Amino acid sequence: MLFHRMSRSRRLKYIAAVVIFLFVGAYARHRYLLTKITVTGQLQDRAMSETSGMAASGINNQLFYVHNDSGDSSRFFVIDAEGKLFNTVYYNANNTLRRSVYDCEDIAVGPGPKTGKSYIYIGDIGDNNFNRPAIVIYRIEEKESLLNGTKTRAKATPIYLRYPDEPKDAETLMIDPLEKLLYVVTKRGDAVGVYTAALNSKQGDTVTLTKRSTLTFSGIKPLKWITAGDISKDGKHILLKSYQEIYYWKRWDNESIWQAMQRKPLNPHYEEEKLGEAIAFEADGKGFYTTSEGVFAPIYYYKTP
Repeated sequence: MLFHRMSRSRRLKYIAAVVIFLFVGAYARHRYLLTKITVTGQLQDRAMSETSGMAASGINNQLFYVHNDSGDSSRFFVIDAEGKLFNTVYYNANNTLRRSVYDCEDIAVGPGPKTGKSYIYIGDIGDNNFNRPAIVIYRIEEKESLLNGTKTRAKATPIYLRYPDEPKDAETLMIDPLEKLLYVVTKRGDAVGVYTAALNSKQGDTVTLTKRSTLTFSGIKPLKWITAGDISKDGKHILLKSYQEIYYWKRWDNESIWQAMQRKPLNPHYEEEKLGEAIAFEADGKGFYTTSEGVFAPIYYYKTP
């Protein structure tokens, strides 16, 4: 009512002030987001066309491991934050399969059988048809010889896991370095399950996962499906991501990862990617990277909240 009683000139001044205020606010937010997001590069080899997992090396703070999902063979790639390819590593897997792996969906790095050693864990955990009697994690000891070359071969130890209820589709594999646990978070449905297994599982055994909790996220399917996750090397920070959102938790002292994820997460800004299925903390946990499927996909860097 008051607005209608103003003179025309005063109304114009009022509208101009509002427009300027909104513009300045939008510009400030844009500048703020620019300080939070950096494009560090892009995947620089066509072979990395369906990137589904990413993890920071445990023996070289400048390098990362990435891999393709279903349709690729038993291999992964060594890159830096700019996307430069340093090596392609092939590992022994299931010789009865046409491509030797079924559907690798995530990769993680953490401790393992030998004290003081770092290991790469490749999660062959995808199951679109919900019919796999067991999923497989391939464990490879990290060595300097894996970091540079053209086509290096590595020995992998398979760890077989089954769900305590029924087969699930999953794209998230994480390693908790404090409790020495392997985490699998399922992908689909209105709620997703959080499962664990001990890292010291014996070769050849099929271990039944332990269900720890159920998580629910807002949004519509399939955009809210969980496609990746990571735990920082010190075990204090946790990330999950969907196609639309990133979820972050800080772990409290004397708290399990699954307990931390029961709290409401923070939602840091995320530059939505087409089929974004990879996320990884950098070695010191101060920031994290995301990338996606697609030839020459960009690599984004964000500060940890």
